[in-house]
Amino acid sequence: MLILGIETSCDETGLALYDSEHGLIDHVLHSQTDIHKDYGGVVPELASRDHIRKISPLTKMILANNQKKLADLDGIAYTSGPGLMGALLIGATFAKTLALSLQIPSLSINHMEAHLLAPMMEKKPPPFPFIALLVSGGHTQIVNVKALGEYELMGESVDDAAGEAFDKTAKILGLGYPGGPQIASAASAARQKLSSGAPARFRFPRPMTDRPGLNLSFSGLKTFAQNTIKECGTLSEKDIEDISLAFEDAVVDTLKIKCERALKKTGINHLVIAGGVSA
Repeated sequence: MLILGIETSCDETGLALYDSEHGLIDHVLHSQTDIHKDYGGVVPELASRDHIRKISPLTKMILANNQKKLADLDGIAYTSGPGLMGALLIGATFAKTLALSLQIPSLSINHMEAHLLAPMMEKKPPPFPFIALLVSGGHTQIVNVKALGEYELMGESVDDAAGEAFDKTAKILGLGYPGGPQIASAASAARQKLSSGAPARFRFPRPMTDRPGLNLSFSGLKTFAQNTIKECGTLSEKDIEDISLAFEDAVVDTLKIKCERALKKTGINHLVIAGGVSA
């Protein structure tokens, strides 16, 4: 069975061909970073318009690259949410219309469940049950994955998701979009300049780790970074690098502490990290 997968939840148009016997055959991706970077974030209307422009040519491209035709498709899967409403509508409309014209089924896919189960496509997939840390631009969740379709949400962000906090902090620092890779790059530069064993210049709090439970909060880290920036005055390159390092360490440590709690609570020994921020 040959399936065409379509993803248009935010600022990337992604398509994939998946074969039930041979696994993932190919995938293509168009990023809208150049469109949104001047605005410091995703503009939903511009995102939707670009999906309209790219989704049909990308479909033709991935089929041609693999010597396939529309008639070879047995089904179409598309992201139904969560995501930007307009962007999701483009993918859903395209997928349903194409499936109807080909008289094949279309299947709506939950964005977060797709992140959750993507590791199952590896040659050595993790065994059930496992703990999944889902970290993306809009969501941060800790999930007990007991079996296919059987999930227990153990904890999630009560305010900003980790990726959202990265982007907002990067904007405060005057870095480009998307903010996560920019902060990661600056933090890496700061880490390389530290002498062996030397402490970082700044230490940010690890929010909600001083209380029980697995919920997370990253909004306060953004505020802490903003206050630190004000104390520095005019930011030098070193200031930006050191603040980025402190922020990244705080987020990673917080996620690590919460994941360790989830593993200890459940007695599960496998942890899967998925979503855009996992990089």
